[in-house]
Amino acid sequence: MADAVTKAVDSRGRLNLGARFAGRHVIVREDGPTKVVIELAVVVPQREAWLWSNPEALDSITKGIEQATKGQFAENPPDLQADQTLADELED
Repeated sequence: MADAVTKAVDSRGRLNLGARFAGRHVIVREDGPTKVVIELAVVVPQREAWLWSNPEALDSITKGIEQATKGQFAENPPDLQADQTLADELED
């Protein structure tokens, strides 16, 4: 952990954390009347958030990526045309 430094908040309420944090996302949380905690964060698009809150689905995706990395593919790949037909039917 780096040494503590003193910084001033400007008249608009901004605090410059320095170039090391440029372009990063942070969570700012008040932790009592005299303490503010700044944590680095990763932002997940809303359309992908379901995966991170579904351990079973995340495990399945992780396992699939590991298998693909090792070159372990299904003997009978999925029938994408049949899948598209089913998806089209479900939309109607």
